[in-house]
Amino acid sequence: MRLCIRYILLLCIGLTCTASLWGQQLDTIDFFKKPFVFDRSHTPQVQILGKTDEQSILHFYKDIESREYTPLIEQLTAFKTENNLNDWLYYQLIRQVSEAISPKAENYHRYTLYKWYLMNKSGYDARLAVGDDQVIFYIKNKEDISDIPFFIIDGQQFTCLNYHDYGKLFKRSDVYRPVAITIPGAEGDFSYKIAQMPEFKDESYAVKNVNFQYQDKVYEFDIKVNDHVAGIFKNYPGVDFETYFNIPLTKVTYQSLIPVLKENTKGMTTKDGVDYLMRFTRYAFLYENDDINFGIEKRLSPEQTLMNNYSDCDDRAGLFFFLVKELYNLPMIAILYPTHITMAVQFEQKIGKAIKYEGQYFSICEPTPQGQNLNIGELAEKYKHEKYEIVYHYKP
Repeated sequence: MRLCIRYILLLCIGLTCTASLWGQQLDTIDFFKKPFVFDRSHTPQVQILGKTDEQSILHFYKDIESREYTPLIEQLTAFKTENNLNDWLYYQLIRQVSEAISPKAENYHRYTLYKWYLMNKSGYDARLAVGDDQVIFYIKNKEDISDIPFFIIDGQQFTCLNYHDYGKLFKRSDVYRPVAITIPGAEGDFSYKIAQMPEFKDESYAVKNVNFQYQDKVYEFDIKVNDHVAGIFKNYPGVDFETYFNIPLTKVTYQSLIPVLKENTKGMTTKDGVDYLMRFTRYAFLYENDDINFGIEKRLSPEQTLMNNYSDCDDRAGLFFFLVKELYNLPMIAILYPTHITMAVQFEQKIGKAIKYEGQYFSICEPTPQGQNLNIGELAEKYKHEKYEIVYHYKP
């Protein structure tokens, strides 16, 4: 009988599920290729007494500190280290664990307090503020984040992690009162940089066919894409251009595309190869403004651009940068106009329209459709007399 129970449990491990065995209550977070499994019988819900204010939060903290949460914290941080999760991906794991313990739909404030507690016990300096029947959750971060609220506390910047939950209900006036709780060891900065994407199960990928025409030949691609990527970036903020341009692909998507591009450009000169990548990025995907596509301004990572049906100039610039970096690793600059962003590449000799930057010439490579068949070194007429700034310079 016990062998049968063990077999059933092993079947459940591959799913997002809760299993009970000999007093255990096992929850499985099946987000990454390797699932995170924890025993929820050691993490009972801690209640919030009355209105969520500083006093009730303090009571929550004292109560949860008396419970057996240390094994869960140790398991989370070990999983982070073992899987080399960056801070943003680790926070996605914390969100799902908090949801399993205290569902967001049942009590949003309690769910937020669990995230706050687990992030602090993982070493991050996360804070809370209350006001207007809201619980604001923010974390210490030194980076340039453009589209979410931030607070300055003792000269340190803290960005809001749950702004998206309140949206227009978020108050930008001084209605939030910081909660004065100091948690030992919670001093670390949080970073939005993503240097490595997580691994997902192979069966969670779907195949997307794209094609484009180059020099009278149609090139077909079967790119493997994963909907989990959209979930990772659902609430990802507007990061600085260096961070944005260096978001990589998952391994499976990478292997479905980059070797094919390398094979297709084999034998081409560097100029022709970059031209091929420029036209792939320009014509293999449909264009649409973010306001129409998403209702808000949203920069897509290269993998999101590959999987989405529509994308705009920011997205094309990011994808083109990634492809040129992977195949040729050439110096590049990102050029920002008032309503457009484009790229320029440094070749051995400048080609056509080139911009001099830090003593080097970079030739325009337009990865976004412009209504003109632009070659390397050609800029659309409407941008020729506009002011621009260099927002990112890549040096191999």
